[in-house]
Parts: sequence; C-alpha cells; structure tokens
Amino acid sequence: MPLTYPIAEQTLDNGLRVVVSSDKAVPIVAVNLWYDVGSRHEPPGLTGFAHLFEHLMFQGSRNVESGQHFSLLETAGASLNASTFFDRTNYFESLPSGGLDLALWLEADRMGYLLDAVNQENLDNQRDVVKEEKRQSYDNRPYGDSYERLVRLLFPEGHPYAHMTIGSMEDLDAAALEDVHAFFRKYYGPNNAVLTIVGDVTEQDAFDAAKRYFGHLPAIPQPPAAPDGTIGPLTEVLRDDVVEDVPSDLVTMMFRLPVDGTPELDAAALALDVLAAGQSGRLNRRLVRDEQIAQSVSGGALPLIGGVSFGTLTGIASADVDLQEVEDALLEEIEKLAENGITEEELLTVQAQAERDWLEQLASCSGRADEISHHALLFGDPNRINTRIDQLRAVTAEQVQQVAAQWIRADGRVQVTYRRPAEDVDAAAERSESSAAGAKAAAETAGEQE
Repeated sequence: MPLTYPIAEQTLDNGLRVVVSSDKAVPIVAVNLWYDVGSRHEPPGLTGFAHLFEHLMFQGSRNVESGQHFSLLETAGASLNASTFFDRTNYFESLPSGGLDLALWLEADRMGYLLDAVNQENLDNQRDVVKEEKRQSYDNRPYGDSYERLVRLLFPEGHPYAHMTIGSMEDLDAAALEDVHAFFRKYYGPNNAVLTIVGDVTEQDAFDAAKRYFGHLPAIPQPPAAPDGTIGPLTEVLRDDVVEDVPSDLVTMMFRLPVDGTPELDAAALALDVLAAGQSGRLNRRLVRDEQIAQSVSGGALPLIGGVSFGTLTGIASADVDLQEVEDALLEEIEKLAENGITEEELLTVQAQAERDWLEQLASCSGRADEISHHALLFGDPNRINTRIDQLRAVTAEQVQQVAAQWIRADGRVQVTYRRPAEDVDAAAERSESSAAGAKAAAETAGEQE
C-alpha cells in the first residue's frame, strides 16, 4: 500500500518549481532548496566550485550582511545547513512556522543577489575556509583521503564523477573572481532549482509566499547539461596501497553500480546490505562475530544519476590480524553472493531495514522536504516519496543475484588499503606481549593471595 503524504506542485513564471506538503501535526515548517549543480557539472579547471558556493551562500547578499543569514534564522529558532554532492547542492532550514517568510526572504535574496557580496576579499576568505576543511576532513584525518583515491581509480580521467566535491585546491587557487561570478550566473537561478516547503502551512499560503519572494527573480539561460557519465561494470582490479600512521589496518573496496532510479540499482543496494548492513549482515557474522578477524565491517550503495552509481565495502582488521586475511574473506563472501545468490529470508530482512530507514527519513518535516526536493529535482517526480517502498519491495532474490554477478565482483573492483608502518606494528605487538605478560603476572599474584 503506497504512502499518502500530500504533494502539491506549481511552477512560477521564472521556472522555479515549488512543491508543498502541508502537515499540521507540529508548528514547524521546513524550507528546502535544491540546485541542479554539483561536482558532476564542474568542467576541468573549475573543480570545487559548487562546494565553494555552499560556503559563499552564507556570507551575505544584497540585503543581508555577512554572518546575518545564520544569526537571523537561529534567532528565529531555526536549525539550518547546506551540503554539496556529486549531483546537486542543497540549502535547508527548519523553524517554527511563523518564521516561513524570513526563511524564504533570505533564500530568495541570495538566489537573486548573492554576487553583490562576492568580492575578492570574500572569495579569498572562503577559499581559505575550504582549504582548512580539506586539511581537517581529508588530509589530516585517518583514512580521510580514501574516497579521493577510490574514485580516481574507479573512473577514467575526465569522467564527471572522477573528482570529489571538495575539488582541487590548485583549481580554487587559480580561480579569478570573474570565474566564480560566471559559475554562479550559469547555475544559480530559479529555473535551475526546486523549492520545497513542508509543515504547518496551507498549500495556497505556501505558494503565495514562494511567489512573493521568488517570483520577481529573473530566469537564467538554460544551464548546459551535465556530461554523460554512462559506463559499465569494472572488468579489472586496481589497487592503491597506503602505508600511513593509522589506528588500524583497513581495506575499502569500491564497485561501479547501475544508475539510480532503476530496479537494478535497488537490487545492487540490497545485495550490499545483505553483505554489510547491521548485525545480521554476512560480513559482520563471519568476520566480526565468528572469526573475529575484523573490528568492524560496513558498506552500501551510493546512488547517482549521471549514468552510473557506486558502492563500497570496508573492513577494519582486528589487532594482530594480517589485513590480507580480512581482504580474502571479503572477496570470498562477494563471490559467494554472486554465485549462489541470497535467501528469501535475507531479502525480506534487508527490505524491511530499507523500509524502516525510509519511514524514519520521512517522519520529520525536514527529512521529508529533503526527499521531496531530491525526487523533484533529479527525477522530476516528487510523488516518488510515496511509492519508494513499493519499488524496494518489488526487487526479487533473482534480481539481486543477477546484478551482483554483473557488478559486484572480486575481479571488478578498485581497492585502497591502509597499513601501519612495520615499526608501529612491531611496537604494538611488543606492547601487547608486555601487557599479556603483566596480566599473567597479576593473575598469578592474585592466585597466590587467595
């Protein structure tokens, strides 16, 4: 039985798609704005621009001083943030319903007049912020550069998904103010966005407010289509072996997967869930619980719309366990799934987990607004939020095996391993032996005292 969340749509004269889902259960309203621009849209030499604008959008616009966007909304009781991904950028806030006009006015002001505030000083400042983010999240964090390494192996040079959203620091350093302004004018307009309003507001009031604040903004020229990234399964093994001061030895495997929005991608996602989702996953049962060769395992699919998606499996080796043993066990379970498939009980388990996760996402106004924007922008159909569970339930065990046999294979993967330097391993072993000897001596002493 499909879900029945109310969905109403209008498109303003300037092309802005507005979607409203009225929910009077709590006096909260969520405003969610998705722009059809992400790292996939960035041409060579301009990588990181979509993410840069995620920062610049909070630094003021024509009628909003730097820092006021956050302060005005937080004073009104809002929680807010933004994120950049391969396929899109989104900006969102959730606040008491009386703050709807404030939220829409702020979003409209930066959509229409951000460039009034993007000067050289502002650009240089936010470039430095992005560089610091890269140092903290990628360069100076254990395993922080793993996805950078993996996508470079998984996709050929020039592929739209071959670089992370953080972009190249060299590209950002080389960017002139004119380049940044031109990128904004190309993508950040009403006809390249979806505005979703969910919560304690009537449909008509929400549409009227959207028109009041956004209706006067001019449309931008139709942005160029993102490059087609259609590519088939990987048919070789590519590795990147890193020796680094990390807490534990780790292996991550990445696979190309079918494009999002297809039954094949749903089947691939469920296949990875059978392997790695929760305590019941095959990898957790074998590697963590039974054989105790891994501290933890994880994995899952990352859906993308540009012709291909990808998925990962990760294992962190237990102390004193050779990482090769973890890698071999992962590969063995991957091949077992491809060759023998899954049971109906396993399928029902992962379908139930996926259904629960979906219902939890839709339970809040903010989560529902995000998914409505997602499906309106990337698939042109916000009502997919009501039919998504039916799509997941329709996947069969046979489909899972067929997709796994084609896409999730030991001989069609890229892989990054992190191993501690030999001296660190030896030192850890010595500490372990010393600790074991100390524990034995303490136990013997305790026995004598008894």
